[in-house]
Amino acid sequence: MTPDDGLALSALLAALLRATAPILLAALAGMVSERAGVINVGLEGLMLVAAFFGVMGSVWAMPASGAAGSAGAWPPLAGALLGLGAAVALALLLGWCHLRWGADLIVAGIGINLLAGGATVFLLVLWAGDKGSTARLVSAALPALHLPGLGGWPLLDGLLNGDDHRGHHVLVWAAFAAVPLLQALLMHTRFGLRLRAAGEAPEAAAAAGLAVPRLRYAALALSGLLAGLGGLYLGMGYLTLFQADMSGGRGFIALAAVFLGGRTPLGVLGASLLFGACAVAATRLGALALPPQAVQMLPALATLLALLLAGWQRRRRRQRAMAASFERWQSDVAAETAAPLPASSALPR
Repeated sequence: MTPDDGLALSALLAALLRATAPILLAALAGMVSERAGVINVGLEGLMLVAAFFGVMGSVWAMPASGAAGSAGAWPPLAGALLGLGAAVALALLLGWCHLRWGADLIVAGIGINLLAGGATVFLLVLWAGDKGSTARLVSAALPALHLPGLGGWPLLDGLLNGDDHRGHHVLVWAAFAAVPLLQALLMHTRFGLRLRAAGEAPEAAAAAGLAVPRLRYAALALSGLLAGLGGLYLGMGYLTLFQADMSGGRGFIALAAVFLGGRTPLGVLGASLLFGACAVAATRLGALALPPQAVQMLPALATLLALLLAGWQRRRRRQRAMAASFERWQSDVAAETAAPLPASSALPR
């Protein structure tokens, strides 16, 4: 491999990390709520409101005479707090509709997505005077994190600090750091045990004295926080503005990554990397003389194929398990038939 090939590969892998980050954050959000027994179909809407209110919060916190680069740390921090608060509030609204009033979870999640899509465009026109984006407004971005001391390793520097060597966005690092943290939270803490019990055996958890609805509200709040981080990355990292429908279906792809990844943090990471690779491939193919509609279909097609493959594998595992159970039953019946009767069971003469 030539040095140019190595640099191109590191740039490609860096793009993979950037494309995977919002999908991974949203997928981890869906995994947390699903482990508690609540499928969060509203991930797309949570990302949208977080991106919108994050950008608008940074706009409102910006000094009247200051530029985005000289305004200090307060505008991006204010935008991040407002965006995360909006995402958590919307996630709790989903829980309130389902847990308090018994609304169908799928229908309520679809309603959350429609509400977020319509409300963000309405407020965009109301506050920014544009139904497409906030390009007219000056908004702030969350910082990037540069890893020093990698100048002597160009390939590693290009991978960990990006092709511009300024460092990856802080939320890219947060996305991948969340994987081991959630693994530890779910598998090695009392809260994680109770959360999993609320999703896997709610009746037993309630009989043991656990407040199952409260645990599910907590899972949805954490889900809103993680999905909100994914939305913030889109509006305050990947771009520094809000565009209508800028989540671009990432919430639905993340929902597929939850089930493709087997509802585990490491599995979700692998599925998110797969979908991130498809997004990078679609971007690269966009430079070729291909119809843009065909290129845009690539992530969705990859999602469908991955779900079909995962479903086929689960069906094969169930069939093998049933076949093994049947064989054990046959061997037990044969052993009982061949066994001699005990002496006490012999009939008297």
